[in-house]
Amino acid sequence: MAAEQMANGWDRASQGDDHAAPPRPLDAIDRDILRILQTDGRASVRSVADRVHVSRANAYARINRLIDDGVIRGFSARVNHERAGQGASAYITLKIVQNSWRTVREKLQSLPGAAHIALVSGDFDVLLLVHTPDNRTLRELVLTRLQSIPEVLSTRTLLVFEETDLNRRLTPDEI
Repeated sequence: MAAEQMANGWDRASQGDDHAAPPRPLDAIDRDILRILQTDGRASVRSVADRVHVSRANAYARINRLIDDGVIRGFSARVNHERAGQGASAYITLKIVQNSWRTVREKLQSLPGAAHIALVSGDFDVLLLVHTPDNRTLRELVLTRLQSIPEVLSTRTLLVFEETDLNRRLTPDEI
């Protein structure tokens, strides 16, 4: 897929509301396209069309529909954080003031190194994944930045010693 097509798709997907329209059922060709793009987000429209046995125009239209419908949220590179200078990673659990999720989420999104934020159920309210250059920077992020957010009641930091990127492909039942 051409870089400008990916950039345009990313812009449309990131601006859309994930809950704006009810989900449209995906057919076998849509699911095949998703599997191909999950494996190689840089695949050209021509190669996708050839592999799913549709015309290039049909593949292009389907990919754009998947982007417009919010099924495809974007295209990205999988990063080796250690090789990229982010050698310390941690999952941080947070307990927050009730009904403050939107405020806390907004503040967490601006944290340097924040990679994933989830509102969860259980013994804590938020699960945050961060990547930082070193443990000193991680300590500063937790003790200074996170614990200074008024809506954060407590934190617990779980250091990541090793991680494996599963590059997981969705099964047909999951799509």
